[in-house]
Amino acid sequence: MNNRIAVYPGSFDPITNGHLDIIQRGLKTFNTVIVAVAKNSSKNNLFSLEERMEMIRQAVDNDPRVEVDIIDGLLINYVVSKRSQVILRGLRAVSDFEYEFQLAQLNRTMHQQIETLFLMTSLRYAYLSSSIVKEIASLNGEVDEYVPPIVRQKLIEKFAK
Repeated sequence: MNNRIAVYPGSFDPITNGHLDIIQRGLKTFNTVIVAVAKNSSKNNLFSLEERMEMIRQAVDNDPRVEVDIIDGLLINYVVSKRSQVILRGLRAVSDFEYEFQLAQLNRTMHQQIETLFLMTSLRYAYLSSSIVKEIASLNGEVDEYVPPIVRQKLIEKFAK
């Protein structure tokens, strides 16, 4: 099998079990999944880039097939720079599809060799988002079912302050 690489972009603020599900399922098709953490200044992130990257590394148990990197700039340029031809994206609902479809089409017009591969989120994570997890944690709710243990611990630390 040749070295097939997929880029899985997102803010991952924080990474959830839904994200991990997409990564693990992506590894069934690709040798390497690059989790590209977006450096998006327009979002109010709870965790720093470094914190997000470290949580991802720990959540995937430092699996050598998973690379964690920062993306700063145009996704399509990043994908090309990593010698990948695939953007991996998870879809939870029809509302995700509309937005993701537009991005995929736009990326395709900029670089015809790049494909976007959509994976339907596993049913148990169809409702899950980082925003919901942060809200639950901020109100002292239990998030064990939604995030890996390292993320749970970091959320407790953040909201204890």
